[in-house]
Amino acid sequence: MSEDIEKTINELHIYEKKLLKELEANPNATPEEISESSGMDIKSVMSAAGSLVSKDIIEVDKEVQETYSLTEDGLKYAEQGLPERKILDVLSQKHQIHMKDLASETGIDKKEANIALGWLRRKDWAQIDKGVVNVTDFGMEFADKLGADEKVLDYLKANADGVKLFTDDLRDGFLKLTGRKNILNIQKETSHSFKLLPKGEEILKHGFTIQKQATQLTHQQLKDGEWKSLQYRPYDINAEAPVVFAGKKHPLRVIIDEIREIFLNMGFSEDKGSYVESAFWNFDSLFQPQDHAAREMQDTFYLKNPLTCDLPDADLVKLTAETHENGGGTGSIGWQYDWSEDIARQSVLRTHTTGISTKHLYDFEPPIKMFSVGRVFRRETFDYKHLPEFHQVEGLVCDEGISFQNLLGTLKEFYKKLGFEVRFRPAYFPYTYLSTETEIYLEEKESWIELGGAGMFRPEVLKPLGIDKPALAFGLGIERLAMIRYDVSDIRMLYKSDIKWLRELNLDNGVKL
Repeated sequence: MSEDIEKTINELHIYEKKLLKELEANPNATPEEISESSGMDIKSVMSAAGSLVSKDIIEVDKEVQETYSLTEDGLKYAEQGLPERKILDVLSQKHQIHMKDLASETGIDKKEANIALGWLRRKDWAQIDKGVVNVTDFGMEFADKLGADEKVLDYLKANADGVKLFTDDLRDGFLKLTGRKNILNIQKETSHSFKLLPKGEEILKHGFTIQKQATQLTHQQLKDGEWKSLQYRPYDINAEAPVVFAGKKHPLRVIIDEIREIFLNMGFSEDKGSYVESAFWNFDSLFQPQDHAAREMQDTFYLKNPLTCDLPDADLVKLTAETHENGGGTGSIGWQYDWSEDIARQSVLRTHTTGISTKHLYDFEPPIKMFSVGRVFRRETFDYKHLPEFHQVEGLVCDEGISFQNLLGTLKEFYKKLGFEVRFRPAYFPYTYLSTETEIYLEEKESWIELGGAGMFRPEVLKPLGIDKPALAFGLGIERLAMIRYDVSDIRMLYKSDIKWLRELNLDNGVKL
């Protein structure tokens, strides 16, 4: 035990030793008294005390003393009376006042009248019925005597320097006043006291000397040999060091960068597109009928500025219209309606990134391997699994001989690089056939979770674009992947900027540190 005490003493800072010596001389000394007698400033005294507390050498007690006085408004009410008192003075004579006459009858302004009416009801001094304020029997009892809060106002007025404590008979009135704004002025004074713990008493019993200790050496001390006679303060190499939170990427950015790297390593090029798009590229180019439910205002953000977008090449527009109306020579009968250029010109915030794929197919000739990662927008209600804006990933491959089997193989390779085992089940999408949904297996939950959709673009999509080769496309939502990766049950967590969660999250595996 003696060795432990000596080790502790050797590791004490000179300020900690000074504080202990002061407590040995005067166990009841305040921080201010210790500061004056030791020559340390108050900040050094409290810093040393905090360090001694962490070593279980002393205990620090904190006491907060509140002093109450009247504000400017409080003093006015003490001298002139509370607003509800002014109304009660009139009611005790007339028994009732119409609310429209309240200001003229009582001399209080409209703002104070609203406050006063609330307190009149709360104190049961008056009731309001059909716009008329009527005094109550209880209110009449207080016509000639002060309420509890009014007694406190008088008491504080008489003690202008402030009151620290209230007697029991004034406590109810004091509580009433604390529920009102700008009446009480509260000043807080914090005082500290120190108490030696058994370990501290043992250190003082063992004894120590206060000597200046070197914590760093100068060039001159090394040169002239002074370093040999200096006393050095030892350090505890096992002491806990502060946690340093280095800057790092946001969890969503980590996944986006990971996905981009996977696509680039698989030989894909990137296309970004734009947030604002025409309904033509967002819907029509994907053979989505103009009366489709997804186009409704409750699902899509339509813009006022710009209200419309330019349509692409006239031939493309003509072919797209024919495809919608009668199939346009694709072997389909189309949707059998009159296609409208005005609807196609509408400006929207893109609802998916698939429109980037059709635009890319029109702008470039096969062979094509393209991906896009971008933010999309839908009129969703905020809840634990829906947001009105989120990120979507899109992949596109177009070339001679591309088949559904290539699609499944590409998906397997992509998800394998993300670390998932996958399986497929049939699905339906308006612009692909065959279509599939991808499910990944979560070992910790022993279940399969749907993560994305995919399929072969229909001839009704490809033919108007001038593409005569098959094309596969697939996509997934990044937020959903992030929720799985980081074990988040509420999608809103990804955007809350919860600094504690962001600091503790291990981005390599999604486990909290």
